[in-house]
Amino acid sequence: MILRAIAIDDEPVALTIIEQFCKRAGDIAISVYSDPVLGTDAVMRERPDLVFLDIEMNGVTGIDIAKNLPEGTFLIFTTAYARFALDGFELNAVDFLHKPFSFSRFETAVNKVKEIRYLKDNAVRSRGTGEITVKSEYKNVNIPLDDILYIEAMDNYVNIRRKGADPVLTQMSLKELSDMLPKDRFARIHRSFVVPLDRVSKYSSRNVLLSSGEELPVGRVYSADFLDRMS
Repeated sequence: MILRAIAIDDEPVALTIIEQFCKRAGDIAISVYSDPVLGTDAVMRERPDLVFLDIEMNGVTGIDIAKNLPEGTFLIFTTAYARFALDGFELNAVDFLHKPFSFSRFETAVNKVKEIRYLKDNAVRSRGTGEITVKSEYKNVNIPLDDILYIEAMDNYVNIRRKGADPVLTQMSLKELSDMLPKDRFARIHRSFVVPLDRVSKYSSRNVLLSSGEELPVGRVYSADFLDRMS
């Protein structure tokens, strides 16, 4: 399946390299923009699968652009400034390519996107049967929604805690996994936690107590939405 991609970078050489790497990969249709405003307009209009995004661009920050990407858009940051990596991952970027990067490193990042897209597609198809499918240790694992106690972010992984079974560790961001879950049954309560609403036994604006006994924090950013849904 072809990945539709847009690259935004104010360095023409960087765009040329990304174009060449996409052509070499063979399954990425790429459009490039050296003007971040025009590039952002193209993203909003065309809604590509993937955006390659520089961070420092002539007074425009890629961080701000990333915050407004259409829902479901995969993001890979490309920048010479490694100090921005943490900001990038907090925005749920799939990967962070530190310039100059090799084709093999580029390919690794793109393969992450392909894998996550595959898992999301499987999860959407599985949702009607009350389960999701995730990849863990090179295997597809089917997880009934009723078995999920809570989900915890761990760096570039998420840990799915299950009732009566071992946890499942999968290489996804918490946002990517939470997007796979039915919104009427699960809520993100913190940058590190998603919980099933029917397992919340007590709650406040600061923490929740689950029926399984775990007490988890509620983040300030997520508090209002969570309280509204519980009420």
